[in-house]
Amino acid sequence: MGAVMQILACFAPLRRRPAALLGVALLVFGAGAAAAAVLRVGTYKGQAGDYTSIQDAVDAASPGDWILIAPGDYHERADYTHASPNGDATGGVFITKPNLHLRGLDRNMVIIDGTKPGAPPCDTAPESQDLGPDVGGTPSGRNGIEVFEVDGVSIENLTACNFLTGSYGGGNQIWWNGGDGTGSVNLNGYHGGYLTATSTVFLGTDAPGAEYGIFASNVHGPGLIEHTYASNMRDASYYVGACPDCNTRLTDAHAENSALGYSGTNSGGHLIIEKSEWDENTCGISANSQNNDDAPSPQDGACPDNGKGPTGTHSCTIFRKNYIHDNNNPDVPRSGSAALGPVGTGMVLAGGRNDTVLGNKIKNQGAWGVLIVPFPDLDTPPPVAHCEGGRMDVLPGACWYDTFNQEVAGNKFTNVGFFGNVSNGDLADLSYPHTPGNCYHGNRDASHNVSSAPDAIQQSHKKCSGEQAGEDPLNSDLSTQVICATELLGPCPDMPGQHYPRTMQVQLKPLPPQRTMPHPCKGVPPNPWC
Repeated sequence: MGAVMQILACFAPLRRRPAALLGVALLVFGAGAAAAAVLRVGTYKGQAGDYTSIQDAVDAASPGDWILIAPGDYHERADYTHASPNGDATGGVFITKPNLHLRGLDRNMVIIDGTKPGAPPCDTAPESQDLGPDVGGTPSGRNGIEVFEVDGVSIENLTACNFLTGSYGGGNQIWWNGGDGTGSVNLNGYHGGYLTATSTVFLGTDAPGAEYGIFASNVHGPGLIEHTYASNMRDASYYVGACPDCNTRLTDAHAENSALGYSGTNSGGHLIIEKSEWDENTCGISANSQNNDDAPSPQDGACPDNGKGPTGTHSCTIFRKNYIHDNNNPDVPRSGSAALGPVGTGMVLAGGRNDTVLGNKIKNQGAWGVLIVPFPDLDTPPPVAHCEGGRMDVLPGACWYDTFNQEVAGNKFTNVGFFGNVSNGDLADLSYPHTPGNCYHGNRDASHNVSSAPDAIQQSHKKCSGEQAGEDPLNSDLSTQVICATELLGPCPDMPGQHYPRTMQVQLKPLPPQRTMPHPCKGVPPNPWC
């Protein structure tokens, strides 16, 4: 199967028109691949390439070109010479040309390294960390590979590590940035495959740190992220957000040892998170509405133009066929709102609407399997955010996002709720009265009837329409437990009846070897290495 047909097959579940997909496929893979140049970086099998720096090759490339990278430890520093148009921290590799194809020849041995030049690969020593150019007396922070507001860029078969935050942001290992903080979407068509993103250093809760592993924001695809691994992030291993119609598919991902395995703030429309593994995080998967610079809110999985999604409903944001287990880990890096992720929870949908949670395996979760809650955003919003989709009449000073029209169906739960607090169990719903209800049906527990709060939720909330309130979000046992699990309003001591593990000592997970692309020369125009 050729590259164009492969990407068409990948996006078939999104129900996009073939003609539109063909146009994006040609955009991503290059309509005239035979005419594209191949710029080689490093030395492969004793044969030197054209460049020793990836950024030098990016700067020399034309749209549609390929950049082929030999095994090596690349301490790229484009952020020291290439200023960002919006003034934020830029990337060690900074891409502002459309339709480039960046591909390593070995996923484990091609390393985009955020440590200082001369340091060992992904070095753990604090003094080896490169915190970015000095701006006004403080380090600015760094991103790894950043694609800035250009379409059709693919990144494949490499590892990025140890890019940390600073006074101008940063901390993202691989980032398709379609307009961070602008409230607009300025990136179409992207692909990432056989990628690894991690950090080997934790400098402290209030110190610079690694925020996101594989990150797509302000995008409107088609986007495909496949065969990837991310770990040790203090926000999320994976993020797709700030996109009302993300038009993205994330598949065969593995997220470990982060505050959140997946985060999707203000995401929606055509978005599929599927066939992936989420474990050893504080919380496995989180999708939420928030009144922040990921504008516009809310998180809304409804199909655009009242269309129909893959399941035949009007929901186009689908979490399906994932393996979500053992997300009970408080000893991970955590910061910001990600630190509010309820420990011991497989999936939390907070203040979102119109999502579908279908056919997932959820195992060994101490608190809740699937938790659906409103989200009260108490932070001061930036100028770009205006509480769209939220309410200001529930809590003083808070943009309150109700949650409704969530469908949770056909999931299998095993050993969930073993923290033993009241309300802990397979399913839990905090939803405000007089809103369209959430619905639950066909879910199973391996050893007993499905446990839920409210009780027997699959009987009382089976129908996916009408007003079906959950537990009182302001005054109920479940709301008390959620506040304790998140520590939203302050510390909650660990004691009987409110047992949620707290951070003792942050531990980083060593990076295991990952499956590399089987044929890295496939599809690349002829060149001396292929």
